[in-house]
Amino acid sequence: MTAAPVAGAPSAAPSGARRVVVLDAPPALGGLYARAGLAAGRAAVAGPVRRALGGDGRPSPAPVLPDVEHRLAGLRPDPERLTAYQHLVGEPAGDVLPAGFVHVLAFPVATALIVRPDFPLPALGMVHLANRVEQRRALRLGEALDVRAWAQDLRPHRRGAQVDLVTEVRIAGTADAEPPAWRGVSTYLAPGVRLPEAAPEAADRPEFVPPVPTGRWAFDAGAGRRYAAVSGDANPIHLSPLTARALGFPRAIAHGMLTAARALADVGARRGETYAWDVEFAAPVLLPGSAAVRVAPEADGWTVTAWDARKGRLHLTARVRPL
Repeated sequence: MTAAPVAGAPSAAPSGARRVVVLDAPPALGGLYARAGLAAGRAAVAGPVRRALGGDGRPSPAPVLPDVEHRLAGLRPDPERLTAYQHLVGEPAGDVLPAGFVHVLAFPVATALIVRPDFPLPALGMVHLANRVEQRRALRLGEALDVRAWAQDLRPHRRGAQVDLVTEVRIAGTADAEPPAWRGVSTYLAPGVRLPEAAPEAADRPEFVPPVPTGRWAFDAGAGRRYAAVSGDANPIHLSPLTARALGFPRAIAHGMLTAARALADVGARRGETYAWDVEFAAPVLLPGSAAVRVAPEADGWTVTAWDARKGRLHLTARVRPL
């Protein structure tokens, strides 16, 4: 993953503990992925010995996240893009921005963090584990938005290292001290990256028992390309069988945030205009493919479960609760 250079050189200024990098425009995700690919190629040439040892042969120090925050001011959502997103994921037409669409708008600002030269994890091959969003105020078309993003909490995982990308969206001009209208925390795994700390013991997951479905999602072979066109997220694993196989997948896979957005849309207007939306990803949906779905009420909201009906394999669990 990588972001294309923005117009003009980013400016830096102190902001609390983090250095602020001001972006002139939303980074282009295509350029970001290209940079990630180049970085991966350089790492492969360096070889496993250089990755494990420092330049003088000693073990490399523990990786440290860059103490930096990316900011983009005055972002204005495009009405045609919103309409295309609503049609694709099943959200009703309207001028209120679904939380998943806000994620689409803010995603390039956060993605630009992980392709920085000083980011300690390889961007290519990172796995999206979970997403936690709080929509604290409805955002509407016509409102200019300010976006800020940073990385935090680098920690061991039994399969590698994981990190949180935190993104906040405010109405343009709102003070940082005020709560954001939208806040998202995306957790990513860098497989095979070992940290000095011991990884936590793997929790025993209860065996997944498919519930009674209440619906079904169907994705054709072009679903990844259509979501890429709306979101800008043209990661090759989503676009075609050939590009997906080159990166280790048997076929193209659906974007995790496409399936997460379908879950949010299935809850629909019952969530209200302010809500929390948590998603845990288990296994991707191969394209073309389908998923059995169950939307079930809970004491404080709804749970959406999606799984492979033929194999009984869980795809995701989402929880939506009004705030």
